Amino acid sequence: MKFVDEVSIVVKAGDGGNGCMSFRREKFIEFGGPNGGDGGDGGSIYMEADINLNTLVDYRYTRRFNAQRGENGRGADCTGAGGEDTILKVPVGTTIIDADTQEVIGDLTEDGQRIRVVEGGWHGLGNTRFKSST
Repeated sequence: MKFVDEVSIVVKAGDGGNGCMSFRREKFIEFGGPNGGDGGDGGSIYMEADINLNTLVDYRYTRRFNAQRGENGRGADCTGAGGEDTILKVPVGTTIIDADTQEVIGDLTEDGQRIRVVEGGWHGLGNTRFKSST
């Protein structure tokens, strides 16, 4: 087994889902108001220390990681589901550094310790949020 102690990866958080623009349509309701639901939040990416790992060989060839996008909102005030978070397991003692700024994001020193590397996108708003009383 090859020992790899330094890797460079690219991570991207999930985008938030779009809000829905729909209007209430029912029998005998002439002027139904807006009823579009909000989109779901995008997934975040975490790095978690695992005492059973001792090398970063898992990230040698797979270098791009994306979290799941939030689902779009739907009519009838239905909110879209949030995107799944992505958890990357790394050995205890791993230091996470931003390649652009050389800033230390975190140091994983204990088993099970988890650091959010990138935060998921915020959900889009449905047209229900913009309704007025008149």
